Amino acid sequence: MYVFNQRAPAGATAALTVQLNYDLRCRSRLTATLADGTEIGIALPRAEKLRDGDLLQSADGRVLAIQAAPESLLEARCADPLAFARAAYHLGNRHMPVQLTADHCLRFPVDHVLAEMLAQMGVETTQTTAPFEPESGAYGKHSHGHDHHPYRPGGGPQGFDPLHDPGQGEHRSPRRIHDFTQS
Repeated sequence: MYVFNQRAPAGATAALTVQLNYDLRCRSRLTATLADGTEIGIALPRAEKLRDGDLLQSADGRVLAIQAAPESLLEARCADPLAFARAAYHLGNRHMPVQLTADHCLRFPVDHVLAEMLAQMGVETTQTTAPFEPESGAYGKHSHGHDHHPYRPGGGPQGFDPLHDPGQGEHRSPRRIHDFTQS
């Protein structure tokens, strides 16, 4: 089994391709089967999500292209821009992964409760099958490391600025440490 455990360098060319649905692309460790039946493993650092077109490399130099697999989705459309914006807001408020398309459509995983909510708002939904590549969020690719935080001066631990970290600094309440050993 080939194990792909790192991102391929810029300019690499893939010799292998695997189709993965969105849920699988959100895992950092998984096994999959290529179209020819070859089993592969993916073992990346935790919290790394794969996107359509990403290239991974194995220890022996093989390069694998990630392709978003078609999956069952709902598409939401509406001629009224305000209703459309409300639909996007309510889907985001429920932390629903959403893909925005060039033809003014919101795509998201099939959820009949959300489809009913959108219908009550005047937004029509239809079921479709398509590759799903939702928005990555306000901060782009997210990882739990601290080396590339976009709003931290210096971008990493050396340039750490406690006043700009949302969980630190004078603008936050002091941490309370409870000592249960004293009565």
